[in-house]
Amino acid sequence: MKKIAVLGSTGSIGTQAVDVIDAHPDLFSLTAVAANTNWHTAACQIKKYKPAFACMIDKTASEHLRSEVGDICTIFQGQEGLLHLIEETDADMVLTSLVGAAGIAPTLSAIQRGIDIALANKETLVAAGELVMEEAARRGVRILPVDSEHGAIFQCLHGRKSEEVEKLLITASGGPHFRLPAEDFPHITVEQCLNHPTWNMGGKITIDSATMFNKGLEVIEAHWLFNMPFNRIEVVVQPQSIIHSMIQFIDGSVIGQFGMPDMRLPIQYAFTYPDRFPVRNAKKINWNTLAHLDFYAPDNEKFPAIPLAYEAGMIGGTMPCVLNGANEVAVYAFLHKKISFTRIFEIVRAVMEKHTVCHDITLDSISSADSWSRRCAVSLI
Repeated sequence: MKKIAVLGSTGSIGTQAVDVIDAHPDLFSLTAVAANTNWHTAACQIKKYKPAFACMIDKTASEHLRSEVGDICTIFQGQEGLLHLIEETDADMVLTSLVGAAGIAPTLSAIQRGIDIALANKETLVAAGELVMEEAARRGVRILPVDSEHGAIFQCLHGRKSEEVEKLLITASGGPHFRLPAEDFPHITVEQCLNHPTWNMGGKITIDSATMFNKGLEVIEAHWLFNMPFNRIEVVVQPQSIIHSMIQFIDGSVIGQFGMPDMRLPIQYAFTYPDRFPVRNAKKINWNTLAHLDFYAPDNEKFPAIPLAYEAGMIGGTMPCVLNGANEVAVYAFLHKKISFTRIFEIVRAVMEKHTVCHDITLDSISSADSWSRRCAVSLI
């Protein structure tokens, strides 16, 4: 039985991961959970699965959780508490699905303990890809992608020689505004952004899909996960979200991973790799009703997030971390209706232009760049 710790257990990915664990009690056990503020859901998970450890980042939420289930498991609090949880857990695998830069330090800590990672936190590799991948290689730790796009590429690359691969094709749904005229972009509302056409995700990730910053972050993540140069990674809009990503070989042939939009599939495959098992209540593609699959190039004028991400990735050093930090601040400002939709792009670009890049990548330099980018972004709101 594989013991799994879920960081971000109350979010969209985390709750689906718990559902996967629940569906296969003979394969998995939930040994630790961590979340930010949603202590109600965390308490329900603890009562049902009785993990040994839990952590709430928010202090008030931690106090509520301790009073509710403190007799069932050990409860830590704050970012330091996450590290204590990693130090104490007996997990065989840590699923990191915390939103934003909060996932970097505990992921790195788990790697240093030799624990395999199921990675659902883009920011870990965007901000600290060089550091994380070097440490994983040093410790012999497997990093198994949970994002549907990277999970798809991982499956397509299985058993392939790297020299046979010409490029990676990362698919995108295009989000809710792909066909919206550019002149309407300044008037896009939060409510319109949260109405995603195919995926059910949390607020921050859904806004990233609407701006297509999620795709830019995924390009940087793919660069580190698959050791692929940026000029061999391409974004393709596939609105039906049936093809989750593809690889193109040097002979021109293309292999893709198809499936219905259901995050439990890549989550479970990361848990069970290299084996496959049924996914509870999973929908299968009905080939008789799948009328067409559409493909488009992304509109970089309407969605400058993608070229900004390529620019940050190719500059390297602390620039991807700065892009990520500025985007997080801008997204939450938009969610709280403090700025317009297009202002997200403007703030990220402005922060990148102000940044002096550091190429000596350590946890301290990343933390410093992240803090600087957030302060700078706040000053522009």
